[in-house]
Amino acid sequence: MALDGLFFIFPSPMKILDGKALSEELIDSAKDEATKWKPKLAVILVGENPASLVYIKNKKKACERAGIEYEERRFPDTITQDQLISEIEKINTDDGISGLIVQLPLPEHIQVPLVIRAIDPKKDVDGFHAYNLGKIFLSPDFEDLPPATPSGIIRLLDHYDIPIRGQEAVVVGHSNHVGKPVSIMLLNRNATVTTCHIHTKDLKSHTKRADILIVAVGKAGLITADMVKKGAVVVDVGINRTEDGKLCGDVDFENVSKKASFISPVPGGVGPMTVAALILNTVHAAKRQNLKP
Repeated sequence: MALDGLFFIFPSPMKILDGKALSEELIDSAKDEATKWKPKLAVILVGENPASLVYIKNKKKACERAGIEYEERRFPDTITQDQLISEIEKINTDDGISGLIVQLPLPEHIQVPLVIRAIDPKKDVDGFHAYNLGKIFLSPDFEDLPPATPSGIIRLLDHYDIPIRGQEAVVVGHSNHVGKPVSIMLLNRNATVTTCHIHTKDLKSHTKRADILIVAVGKAGLITADMVKKGAVVVDVGINRTEDGKLCGDVDFENVSKKASFISPVPGGVGPMTVAALILNTVHAAKRQNLKP
């Protein structure tokens, strides 16, 4: 549109970061490698946490779609820490199993760090073991079994050709499983990264600078439209339930989507990408174990 020799460029409409569609594409792409390396994933579930039951159901379906053998081992929430670690050690020494997930959360009497430490790093397809976390500090070339959610986020950005190098990235949340590792993976790709958390002063002053804003806190509606720069890419990792039982993220989707250039929905954004990354990690783990001298 031109007026008196001046041209006006209107911003492109917001685009959805469709993790569901991409996850299906990635899972299907793993089929040939799965046929070749014959991976098997073991999942340990302790107790009957409703959310965990949904998560492992999704993982099972993804394994079936990719042609990965799936084994589920369930234990009551009265299992002791020593008993659980003993079960993990059995899987560690089982050459027929290439990947192991201990579904979180665990009962309060079990120390999660000790459980994660007990998992063989070669079979740690969740990417939570200190060995695998440590490797991602080196460079993208050493992201062999990265944490699944951060890996899924990076794949989502790459798929939509969203530049990372040189961008101002703000991560809200500093957990060991999402916030910290995704901050490092963004640094590996030469973003300028700010990591915020519950003790950050004036959160809005940080989020408004973000070209890429990743939110992983678990607090519905934390990020409002006035906290987001126009044209920002917004990745919502949060999963919360409203009073009427519906799922929502940490971002006020309805209003923030009016300012963002790209935004991930909840559900259908990062969640499916986490499952896809688990599948790719499982296939990669099987390949590395088969190629071991």
